[in-house]
Amino acid sequence: MRLFTVCTVVACSFVAAPLAGQAEDWGSLARYREANEQLGLPSPGEDRVVFYGNSITDAWAPHFGEMFPGKPYVGRGISGQTTPQMLVRFRQDVIALQPSVVVILAGTNDIAGNTGPSTRAMIQDNLVSMVELAEANQISVVLSSVLPASDYRWRPGLEPGPKIVALNAWMRAYAAEHGVVYLDYHSAMVDEHLGLGPDLSSDGVHPNEAGYRLMAPLADAAIAKALSER
Repeated sequence: MRLFTVCTVVACSFVAAPLAGQAEDWGSLARYREANEQLGLPSPGEDRVVFYGNSITDAWAPHFGEMFPGKPYVGRGISGQTTPQMLVRFRQDVIALQPSVVVILAGTNDIAGNTGPSTRAMIQDNLVSMVELAEANQISVVLSSVLPASDYRWRPGLEPGPKIVALNAWMRAYAAEHGVVYLDYHSAMVDEHLGLGPDLSSDGVHPNEAGYRLMAPLADAAIAKALSER
């Protein structure tokens, strides 16, 4: 699956510069509008799952058919997005699709400052808002840890590793307190530098094929748990 290499390079270019037309469509609502219309609603008895996130989800989604054969998994990731942008499009790209479960993976681009400086409290507020919107619409939530990163090539010197650890610790505690499934990618992928090593990534942020293959069974198990608790 050489496409993973291409996608991660493209993703890096997206986060390094504003998305085309971003000033007019800050949340990128146009990205999936047509695809959502074509997808339609789940068939009777179908437990649709929406993977919701940034470039990491965006690059993974084309390979869902291979990694999750026969599963009704839908990708709605947009490269470079931060949690406020994801919150803007949550109703259109998650709620309107009527999934049984949403798998949220977000926060690293906030730490990178893609849409301006973000405190951990700001990121937490946006994640909580997404969880509450989902639950208000009978959608179960899988809250994914932010993947490890020791640096961002497009914003070097921010030392994101400890910030990611702190955000994930809050996420784990919030999930336990509120009955949300917590999906811990970080513990399975982190290296001795609080980063994503060359065996799992070519740029230290975006998984390669080996990284996604490590993530896939973890995601499947978390989704199964969320479905069993509905």
